[in-house]
Amino acid sequence: MTMRLVVVSAGLSVPSSTRLLADRLTESARRSLAEAGETVDVEIVELRELAVPIANNLVTGFPPAPLEAAVEAVASADGLIVVTPVFSASYSGLFKSFFDLIEPGALTGKPVLIGATGGTARHSLVLEHAMRPLFAYLRAETVPTGVYAASEDWGGSGDPLTDTLPDRIDRAGGQLARAMSLHPARSAADDAGLGGFDITTTLGAPRAPESPAPAPPAVGPATL
Repeated sequence: MTMRLVVVSAGLSVPSSTRLLADRLTESARRSLAEAGETVDVEIVELRELAVPIANNLVTGFPPAPLEAAVEAVASADGLIVVTPVFSASYSGLFKSFFDLIEPGALTGKPVLIGATGGTARHSLVLEHAMRPLFAYLRAETVPTGVYAASEDWGGSGDPLTDTLPDRIDRAGGQLARAMSLHPARSAADDAGLGGFDITTTLGAPRAPESPAPAPPAVGPATL
């Protein structure tokens, strides 16, 4: 079965370091999937090209065809790579506005690799303080390694002690590939009613009536 990997890039410029990071992460995930014997189709969603349709949809409620297709691609993907530039210590407004259009529950259980770019390493906590909570709210499953790329991470000297961006990209891509490989089986188990934790059968089930305690033996003269 061919998997679908959808990549959402919120970069605003051309060329864009955000798109560059998205491409590097995509190649890493594709390579890891190929090594595992999986085939994958990749679709790129460039939010820059959808900025006006997203704004119009927020005030009219009627998405044009390209925006509707992008939302459907995200909802039906086997895995997502999402990358945003950092604005004011958080994801961009364009990035957030797009994911505001995703229906509740559409990303439940979906593997997501989060990434961000910025001018300085001081913004790297955006992954943990903004992006991971957003996708937790959407009930997606973010892979453990998120990748932040500051300006100084590009074009390094090749020193393995300081040039960690390629290592982080490879580690994150491998984690996403493994999560995607498990995702179809998990979804099938959920459809069959086997994937969830049914609290009613464990904690909330009614208790069986207890047998009455045996009456104490009668006390008579012979036993005093």
